[in-house]
Formats: sequence, C-alpha cells, structure tokens
Amino acid sequence: MMTRERNLRHLDMSDGKHRGRGSEQGSVLIEFGLVVLLLLLLMFGIIDFARALYAYHFVANAAREGTRYSIVRGSSFQGTSCGSSAAECDATSSDVQSYVQGLATGIGISASSLVVNTTWLGTGPSGSDEANGGCDMSNGNSNNPGCLVQVQVQYPFNFILPFMPTRTCPLQITSSQTISANICMSSTSQMVISQ
Repeated sequence: MMTRERNLRHLDMSDGKHRGRGSEQGSVLIEFGLVVLLLLLLMFGIIDFARALYAYHFVANAAREGTRYSIVRGSSFQGTSCGSSAAECDATSSDVQSYVQGLATGIGISASSLVVNTTWLGTGPSGSDEANGGCDMSNGNSNNPGCLVQVQVQYPFNFILPFMPTRTCPLQITSSQTISANICMSSTSQMVISQ
C-alpha cells in the first residue's frame, strides 16, 4: 500500500511540474518574440536614419558641386567643347540640373526626384553690379565673372519603415507642385563666377 501511495504522489508531483514547465515555455516564447521584434525595429531604424543622413550629405554636396559647375562656366569660359561662340559654353539652368542629376547615378539617390534651381542673382558679392561688364540681369550679363550664382537642391526623402509621419514638400519646380515625403531635404550654395 505504501508503494501505491508513493507512486500516486509521484504522478501528482510530476504532473504539476510538467504543467508548470509548459506554461513557462509559452511565456518564454512570447518574451523572445517581443525582444526580437524590438531588436529588429531598432536595427532597421538605425539603418533608415543612416540612409537619411547619407541623403542629406549628398544634397548638401550636390548643391556645392552644382554651384562650382556654374562658376567655371560663366560668360568668359572657353572650353574645348564650345561651339562657334563663347555663349554656347555658358551654363544654363538645365545644364546644372543635368550635371547634378548625373552625380546621383548609381548611389541610391533617385536622380529623377532631385529638384535643382539655379539662379544668377545679377549682383556681385557686395550687392552691387560692379563685376566685369556688370551683373545686370536685364542686359543678360548676370553670368559675367564677379557675379553671384546660387544653386538650390531639394530632395524628398522617404524612410523604409512604414509608420513614419509624412508631410508635403513644396518643391520649387512650379508653384503648385508638391510631393509627400517623410523629410523635405534642401540645401543652397552661392558662389562668385570665376570665368
């Protein structure tokens, strides 16, 4: 009779231990799932913000490079690929846009989403039109050496993570065009035309 009681007690105890382990295993699985989810969210968040920093660095550099392209292609530029007159070598807004969009080829930035606005300000560095031949825009002299040129590059950036807030980016192609993006990146550079 003693052995039978011992066996029953042993069965009761092992049954209780088994039920306890099973419920613990289920909670461990849920905890593991939550921790992995948070870890993946953190990891992809870091990657996404690194992409945003990379894109912003590109936009700032593209504005500087577009301005540099403009300042060496002023009214007195004599390039090897110029046509019959020096005016054919002058940088135009579409030339600067094509150059800047060419910089974005193959690096993960959408070249078609880049908006490039080039403005010849019609003044010199001190605000007057004292440059060679003047900087008067009405006479078409705004790209003379000594005049200022300004290039603004805009880029609508979207995160990969789906729950980031979006806003409307007013891109300056036309006054009515807008694009929805997570971050509206913009950089402006201004330099004096050298040739």
